[in-house]
Amino acid sequence: MTVMETRPAASNLQVFGSDEIAALLRALDFEYIALTPGASFRGLHDSLVNYLGNTKPELLLCVHEESAVAVAHGWTRVTGKPMPVALHSNVGLMHATMAIFNAWCDRVPMLLIGAVGPMDAMQRRPWVDWIHTSRDLGALVRGYTKWDDQPESVSAALEALVRAHQIATTYPRGPVFVCLDASLQEKPVETPVEFPDLSRFQAPVAGDPPPDQIEKIVALLNKAKRPLILCGRVSSDMNDWKQRVQLAERLNARVLTDLKTGAVFPTTHPLHPHAPGLFVTTEAGVSVAEADVILSLDWVDLGGTLRQACGGKWPDVPVIQCSLDRYTHNGWSMDYQALPPSEISILAMPDRLVSLLLNRIEPRTSSGWAPRSMPAPEKPAASDSNVLSVAAMSRIVEEKLAPHKPSYIRLSLGWPGELCKFEHPLDYIGFDGGGGIGSGPGMAVGAALALRGSGRFPVAILGDGDFLMGVTAIWTAVSYKVPLLIVVGNNQSFFNDELHQERVARMRGRPVENRHIGLRMSDPPFDLAKLAEGQGAQGFGPINDEASLADAMTKAIEKVKAGGVCVIDARVAPEYSRGLSSTLLRHIAPNK
Repeated sequence: MTVMETRPAASNLQVFGSDEIAALLRALDFEYIALTPGASFRGLHDSLVNYLGNTKPELLLCVHEESAVAVAHGWTRVTGKPMPVALHSNVGLMHATMAIFNAWCDRVPMLLIGAVGPMDAMQRRPWVDWIHTSRDLGALVRGYTKWDDQPESVSAALEALVRAHQIATTYPRGPVFVCLDASLQEKPVETPVEFPDLSRFQAPVAGDPPPDQIEKIVALLNKAKRPLILCGRVSSDMNDWKQRVQLAERLNARVLTDLKTGAVFPTTHPLHPHAPGLFVTTEAGVSVAEADVILSLDWVDLGGTLRQACGGKWPDVPVIQCSLDRYTHNGWSMDYQALPPSEISILAMPDRLVSLLLNRIEPRTSSGWAPRSMPAPEKPAASDSNVLSVAAMSRIVEEKLAPHKPSYIRLSLGWPGELCKFEHPLDYIGFDGGGGIGSGPGMAVGAALALRGSGRFPVAILGDGDFLMGVTAIWTAVSYKVPLLIVVGNNQSFFNDELHQERVARMRGRPVENRHIGLRMSDPPFDLAKLAEGQGAQGFGPINDEASLADAMTKAIEKVKAGGVCVIDARVAPEYSRGLSSTLLRHIAPNK
């Protein structure tokens, strides 16, 4: 798109600084800009509506800044492309910080457009312009963004936005923040500002691994009898997916995935023997401990996983790590996790390494891995008449959705790993990165927006705490006609903390039956269906039994396929599915 194509045809109108900024956003090919309104970017708001006609980008109104950022996060998880977010001065940015941290931890590119001022104190309105102005607004998020700037002219603003887009989309990707002075936005521009030639400012491409390191990796893998591949933050491109499968098959390697990232390898493949979860299960840890070579493709928390699997020690076998992530590590955030050991560490794109290895690996028909006896799946215990079990809820949801090509946008903590039957990158979109409660509804709306018209059925399985903190994001889905199903596993508790309280009580010899105090949300209970209906969605529930849930799923699927937004309030027992609680407890505190 040329510069002339981004500007409106009429040339007899007065042009302002924010008009040029809006035109650049169009040139950068943004489809939407998420926002919660604020006076500090009133100039940009006017330009997007009255200068560009509210198209390319279109305003995506959200009721809370945290939801606006979460919507952009979900969109990018599906499309791979960033969505800009407009954030009002210091107060809007402070509302958004948790969601920004999620995007940072998830390595999701995002252009955050802040606003402040006027910085010239002589131009400020009494009171409000003073309390909503900061000298260094970027300092609020500098520890968990890749870059920030506060340009002082229209030309500098255009350059800053181009630089920001370039940095955000350069691997390892992440959010960036550009703060626009209110007076700069509203300043008349007498002659059109020269736009940067965007074709000359593309994001840099990561280099290939050194040939000598490739040779060492090939030698290790060809010699290995029990190679293990840990698939982490890798590409969602289908060709890259196929190459990862081909590499695993050539090596006859076992493959592990988890639910921190989206779907990255077919979980139904014979070489993927362990069900994925947020944490490595005991069974998967055995495979880590038994491997004779470990290839990590940007695995999240490689060091912690290896140490957990090997009883607090490092494995005494070669570890190969391929990741660009250390370029983002700083002293503010600890999201880089434990320092992992690695005999070979490659600063490159993991899928590029896979591609280079693929034709160098000698195909093999035998494996050093001992055959696994696959236990028959346990049938979930029947729910009583008053409450559903998490396992029963999960089974009914999965069975009802299976014929409809579902894209699971999010999964709750208690979702059984054996139900994660992923055979395509869009089968599971992923977690939020930073573990910030409240991100689920916004991410669900953003991902569902990106999936609209794709033939996929968008569904998010959320906990009640997550749902309640971000519930107003549902309004955005209804308003913009974004089909979406949200199933809330409502245990009426911040239950993860009940496990923490139980563990502390056991360690201190105190009553475990008090673990629920200050955590249960049952007196009075929230009516989640009514909260959804109050925003124009269709609500179902509260639902307490299997037959009612199956009936609600049938009706909700029909409505969502017709373009609606539905929320099912499934009242589940305050417990995780079998085996998950013990896994979580190992991560809460050391065993005593």
